[in-house]
Amino acid sequence: MGGGRGPCRRSAARYGATLAPGACGGVGARRRGRVAAWGRGAGPSPGVRAGTATMWPMSDLMDSAVEPTAANAPRRSLWRHVDFMKIWLASTVSLMGSQVSQLAIPFIAAVILNSTVLEVALLGAVEMAPFILFALPAGAWLDRVRRRPVLIAGDLGRGMALLTIPIAYAAGHLTIWQLYAVGFVAGSLTVLFDVADQSYLPAILEREELIEGNAKLSLSQSSAQIVGPAFAGGFIALVGAPFAVIVDAISFFVSGGLISLIRKPEAKPERRLASDGSHTSMRQDIGEGLRYVLGNRYLRMIAGSTATANFGTSIAFSIFPIFVYRELGLSVALVGLVFGLGAFGLLLGALVAPGLSKRIGVGAAIVFSMFITGPATFLIFLMPAEAPVAATLLLVSVFLTGFSAVVYNVNQVSFRQAITPLAIQGRMNATMRFVVWGTLPVGSLVGGVLASILSVRATIGIGSAVAMTAFLWVLLSPVRSLREIPLGEASPSD
Repeated sequence: MGGGRGPCRRSAARYGATLAPGACGGVGARRRGRVAAWGRGAGPSPGVRAGTATMWPMSDLMDSAVEPTAANAPRRSLWRHVDFMKIWLASTVSLMGSQVSQLAIPFIAAVILNSTVLEVALLGAVEMAPFILFALPAGAWLDRVRRRPVLIAGDLGRGMALLTIPIAYAAGHLTIWQLYAVGFVAGSLTVLFDVADQSYLPAILEREELIEGNAKLSLSQSSAQIVGPAFAGGFIALVGAPFAVIVDAISFFVSGGLISLIRKPEAKPERRLASDGSHTSMRQDIGEGLRYVLGNRYLRMIAGSTATANFGTSIAFSIFPIFVYRELGLSVALVGLVFGLGAFGLLLGALVAPGLSKRIGVGAAIVFSMFITGPATFLIFLMPAEAPVAATLLLVSVFLTGFSAVVYNVNQVSFRQAITPLAIQGRMNATMRFVVWGTLPVGSLVGGVLASILSVRATIGIGSAVAMTAFLWVLLSPVRSLREIPLGEASPSD
């Protein structure tokens, strides 16, 4: 299922943009509730809801596997893969619903509740905190259980959490603290959902189908973000932001129902045994996941690149609602329209990602797409008070960020999924999430503090400067020389 229901972020673009798919972290991100914001996922997974904003917002390989060869034998089209189509439809429905919350919840905090700059920034930090607190144990646990029931429970739980927002508002008791609580609960469930989501896709598809599958999931995200934001902006203006969140809650329920219809048997993972024949402990399993990722020269450089991009963009966009709604005076309808038009970048990225990796190589596609992130974010810093010019710059920024996030996540997530054995997929994804999304709450907190001391615009400039350095991790590493997705598993060390 890929990477970003969410956020992506997904990871993610924060407050209405698109998550670096996966994310984000998988590829698209079915939205991480409101989690993930302008960042890239470990890869955003089309099953996670990116929350506070959406801006896109981004195994091991032996030396002998650096130049793998792809199979030339004909294979079935995923259009005829019944279980994948259920996953794809679930992702599409959820992504459409997410567009409403991505605009509505930040608007509630910044405008309806009139929260301070630091309070708005803390909203993103609270939503992403569970990725620091729970990602590693979640990965170890999910390598011991079937993933599909976790996905269903995660969808239903997040839908119920979101429903408390319109209920509290109708009763006259909605506060920023309630938004914090919903964000933390949704974020915690998203940790489980997102890790299970990316670990489940390789159990449904063959290795040679992963790029196509992740690209199709990103296509859903792209389509949702083209149609969704404009609809969300108008719908929020019509019914009010708190009540508009109901649409997102319903989309979670529908998504969970569709996932429950998947019929392919999923074997329960066998407990690993220690050298003395006893079952390994959670601590040992977590340690193995950390060693697997950090001990591999490809995965650790991808993690460093994604973490840096997420840190910079989360600094910049932690206070994005304050900047566009209060300082620039843009309307929520205009912001929604701009994000909808800018999301054509996501669509373009989903369409060209497979062909681009074949033409220039998987590694070059990863480096190129990450390079675009920093300059695209810097365009937000340049937005003036004049609405037409501000909207134009925001449109270009959203377009470029979406394009780069999808290309990046389709390639790096597919690469990670292909080279990682199923037995350790959960821990690999959890470790990646811990590293790359762990920077998001830190960045949000830093952004809130900087904006309180300096200014909102200066904070955005600092964040974009940090994001501009993210591509150096993969440029100055063996990642850049990768040509194709390997079809065989490698050993867990370099």
